[in-house]
Amino acid sequence: MPNEGKRLRAARGRYDRLARHTLAEALALAKSMAGAKFDETVDLAVRLGVNPTKADQMIRGAVTMPRGTGKSRRIAVFAKGDKAKEAKDAGADAVGAEDLVEKIQAGWMDFDVAVSAPDMMGQVGRLGKVLDPRGLMPNPKSGTVTFDLAKAIREIQAGKVEFRVDKSGIVHAPVGKASFAADALLENATALLEQLIKMKPASVKGVYLRGVTVSTTMGPGVKVDPAALTASAAA
Repeated sequence: MPNEGKRLRAARGRYDRLARHTLAEALALAKSMAGAKFDETVDLAVRLGVNPTKADQMIRGAVTMPRGTGKSRRIAVFAKGDKAKEAKDAGADAVGAEDLVEKIQAGWMDFDVAVSAPDMMGQVGRLGKVLDPRGLMPNPKSGTVTFDLAKAIREIQAGKVEFRVDKSGIVHAPVGKASFAADALLENATALLEQLIKMKPASVKGVYLRGVTVSTTMGPGVKVDPAALTASAAA
């Protein structure tokens, strides 16, 4: 590809991109090819055997990475009264009610995760066109619509990652940084896959985990052997 940098082309030449690996091997290989000047994020792309147009097969949730994500995340919380104080005391970066809604409507987006008290969702719903395309709309399924704001904030700070399947049936999620030890990346990636397996819809027939690709921010994708995934899931 003419737009690929020399480093990425060199990385592609160091491995067989059609080969399938165990999850541990794929993570180690992707980690070894991370050569950017910054600490690259390690991502998993998980292809599921679901039909996202069916409501019961729209996979959306969250998982707390046992070894963290290596990234601090800015948290915005929609709350008022005592709940606003709870959120501030728990370390939220921005807390507000109608004023925060209006601030975001005006274009402010300086946050990575949004959490809301349930009684604020009527107002937060007005931000759907802004937040939803970015995957930032608070949702009960991911634990970001809750009255226990302190707990939600602690979990996010500890490495909680939200995910949802896209129109192609793929879930993308970060599982750490290239600087992480191999066993830490494997533990995080396994936690994500186990959570996805738990969420398999009853209506899905046939193969559910159809494939996983591991990559770093600037690196090529490394494919995981679906058979190895199935064996791990059954273990």
